[in-house]
Amino acid sequence: MQPIKTRITELLGITTPIISAPMGYSWSADLASAVTKAGGFGMAGAAFDTSEQLRDNLGGVRTALGVPTGKVLPIGVGLVGWVLDQTEISEDPRIPTVLDELPKAIYFAFGEDLGKYVKAVRDYEANRNHKTPVFVCVSTLEQALRAAKEWHVDVLVAQGIEAGGHSNLHAPPVSILLSAILEAIPNGPPVVAAGGIATGAQVASLLTLGASAVILGTRLLFTEECQYTSVQKSIILDAGLGNSTAQGACFDEVMGMKWPKDIVGHGVANRIWTDHLEGLPFEERKRRYDEGKANSDTDRLIVWAGKAVGLTKEIRPAGTVVAQIHEDAIRTLKKASALL
Repeated sequence: MQPIKTRITELLGITTPIISAPMGYSWSADLASAVTKAGGFGMAGAAFDTSEQLRDNLGGVRTALGVPTGKVLPIGVGLVGWVLDQTEISEDPRIPTVLDELPKAIYFAFGEDLGKYVKAVRDYEANRNHKTPVFVCVSTLEQALRAAKEWHVDVLVAQGIEAGGHSNLHAPPVSILLSAILEAIPNGPPVVAAGGIATGAQVASLLTLGASAVILGTRLLFTEECQYTSVQKSIILDAGLGNSTAQGACFDEVMGMKWPKDIVGHGVANRIWTDHLEGLPFEERKRRYDEGKANSDTDRLIVWAGKAVGLTKEIRPAGTVVAQIHEDAIRTLKKASALL
């Protein structure tokens, strides 16, 4: 594999600037390790895991990668800010657990004040040799400025409106957000682009814009290692472009999840979405969702996915996907150079 050299590949010691999204509901030890083995950088999604579950899951990655206990684990771990607001004041805090596992990066997203968790990492590691690079997900220029100038994060993740799972309802497209951040913070931390990325040509275009790496989320749902069920994978395979996905609070509302203001779910459009569009009261929407769940009704099965869902039509091994996108990116970069 011909390396692509960026600030992120140098920071993480990887060959290709491709990072797997820390997806809480669909990542697996096999997925994260496959991306790392392919020369990229795998990430684990902590989501709502207990510390014990985190240790078990990261232990699975260690086994898959053959990394002994006490050695740096070449993946990152993603944590959700509003979940940390509850866990870090409990008797089972997650940040110390994650840091004790020696990941190569830690990633924070979706919180009212992620800066306090950046500080928690710095404080915890003040007296140890291993320093964990801190990634922070931002969806506005204002957030990026604060993360870079006040919190002094190591890496900014610019997440555009195209991203699946959860994202900021008011985020601009990733190319616009990336350009705005790089113009406002020209000598700032490296910026990783996230949202709607599924092809090597897109990777090449974002690297040309100034991104140091990209995050793949939806694209990696179409892999053998993704934990989505066969039914969920069938749904994303059938999804197309255009109006195949929907973004709104209605998905989390019926699940009983309370995300921060403006952070909403983005998934395949289904009856949950049309119930919302039809103006049904919450009680009725919740009743229909619960009934559908009890009956295994796929019309109301929540399947998180972003705008890129319509660009892929087959399930393949994650390592193959990373290698193909990497080679396509190199081919596109070389082709573009011929324009001059």
